[in-house]
Amino acid sequence: MPQKTTTTFATAFEREVHEGLTAFPKYLSSKYFYDEVGDKLFQDIMAMPEYYLTDCEFNILDANKTAIVDLFASDGEPFSLFELGAGDGKKTKVLLRHLVERNIRFDYRPIDISQNALDQLETALHKELPEVDINPLQGTYFDTLRDIGESNGRRKVILFLGSNIGNLLHPQAVEFLKNMRKVINKNDLIFMGFDQKKNPQTILDAYNDKTGITEAFNKNILARINKEMGGDFNLDNFLHWEVYDPQTGTAKSYLVSKVEQVAYIDRLDLEVPFKRWETIHTEISQKYDDAVVQWLAGKAGLEIATSFSDEEESYKDYVFTK
Repeated sequence: MPQKTTTTFATAFEREVHEGLTAFPKYLSSKYFYDEVGDKLFQDIMAMPEYYLTDCEFNILDANKTAIVDLFASDGEPFSLFELGAGDGKKTKVLLRHLVERNIRFDYRPIDISQNALDQLETALHKELPEVDINPLQGTYFDTLRDIGESNGRRKVILFLGSNIGNLLHPQAVEFLKNMRKVINKNDLIFMGFDQKKNPQTILDAYNDKTGITEAFNKNILARINKEMGGDFNLDNFLHWEVYDPQTGTAKSYLVSKVEQVAYIDRLDLEVPFKRWETIHTEISQKYDDAVVQWLAGKAGLEIATSFSDEEESYKDYVFTK
C-alpha cells in the first residue's frame, strides 16, 4: 500500500494558504494582509473619507476620555493596559495621553501580528509620550491571550478597538469572548469597539473605495504569497468585490478571478487552478446592534457594564466584565 506523504510547512502562513487555496470554495485569512506594505495600506484606508470607523471611534474616545480613564483607574491601583491589534495606536494615544496627564500608574502592552507595526508604534510613543512604560507583544490574538492570562498579577484592562471583532463570524466571536473571559479576573475590564448597522451604502463605500486602496490591501495577501512563497499570482487577473447583507449585518470581501488561470506556489509545490469568476473569500466585517452584542456577551458569560457611542449611534465601544 503506498505511503501517504505529509506536507510540512515552515510557517502558519504557509499552512493556512495551503488549506485555504485547496478548499472549496477557496479562502484566505485577512490577518495575512499585514506586512510592511499592508500596514501602510491600512493606514491609508483609515485616512480615507469613506472609512468612517477610525474617525468615529477616535471622536468617541476623545469626547469620553475622562469617563473612560476614570473607569480604567477605578480602584487607584496600577494596572496593565493590553491592546489587541494595536496598529499605529492613533486612537489609543488619546487615552494614553490622558492617563499620563493625570499621573495614573499603568503599563501599556500593545499586541499585533505585525512586528513592523509594533516597532513603529514603540518608536512613536518613545518620541511623543516617553512617560509611557511600553511592553510590546508580537503574535496573533489567540496566542497572546495566553500571555495576558499569565501576566504580572496587576489588574488588567484589555482594549480591542476598530471593530476588529467583526472579522469573526458569531460562533467564532463567542469563542473568542469566552477565551477573553478566561484570562480576566473579577475587577478586570474588556473595552471593545463594535461597528453598528447603518445605511448599507455607507458600509459598502467604506470597504470598496473608488481610489482602489482597499483593493490593493486585499490583493496584498497574493503579493505576500508571491514574495514569501515564490508564487506567480498575476494580481491584475483578480477583481476585488464587496457585498453587504443588511439582514445579517455581514460585509464580505472577495478576490474574483477574471480569467481561467493556474497559479503556482513554489514553496508549497502547489498548483492553484481557477475557473473564470471563481472567488477567494478574504474577509468578513460584521456589523452589530445592541441586541446582538448583548447576545454575544451572554453566550460568552460576560456582562455589559456600560457603553460609549457617537450621537448617531453608528459606532459603539462596550465595556465588559466577568
